[in-house]
Amino acid sequence: MAAVLSVSGSPSPTSRTTRLLRHLDERLRRQGHEVTPLEVRTLPADALLGANVRHPAIAAAADLFARADGVVIGTPVYKAAYSGLLKSLLDLLPQYALAGKTVLPLATGGSQAHVLAIDYALRPVLSSMGASHIVSGWFTLDRDIAREDGVPVLAPAVAGALEQVTDHFSAALGGRVDPLAATATPA
Repeated sequence: MAAVLSVSGSPSPTSRTTRLLRHLDERLRRQGHEVTPLEVRTLPADALLGANVRHPAIAAAADLFARADGVVIGTPVYKAAYSGLLKSLLDLLPQYALAGKTVLPLATGGSQAHVLAIDYALRPVLSSMGASHIVSGWFTLDRDIAREDGVPVLAPAVAGALEQVTDHFSAALGGRVDPLAATATPA
């Protein structure tokens, strides 16, 4: 199937955004995709803030984007926009780093007031980077994302909606979605 890069733009080590992405990653893996997670917060701050595109970690991140067929971008919403940490990375990528790629934008936040951040803040940036297809994104309230025994747990209504969003992304990647494989319990 497809190579998917799953990018968390959250600066928090206990990020709900990252939990949401890891939940989605598992569904994509069960559908046969190869998923590589990237947490932007693990990249060197001096390289991000100093715009050092030659730093090995930044070059490696750019290579992950280049090799991906699809990219999932997850970000917390701060002040009605995606995270500054995510912006720092996107600014260092080549102008058309998303050319030919299918992209799924996801956002998390504390209030429904931020639901439009995907369409008004994130989508234009992804489009300007050449994404060939940006599927409908999804916004999730922080309170609907939990963790039990180290496993991400979503509120039932959110889990169902996210399954549909994930399946739409998978289909857009050119993969046929097998509902039985997608819902099977991992071994």
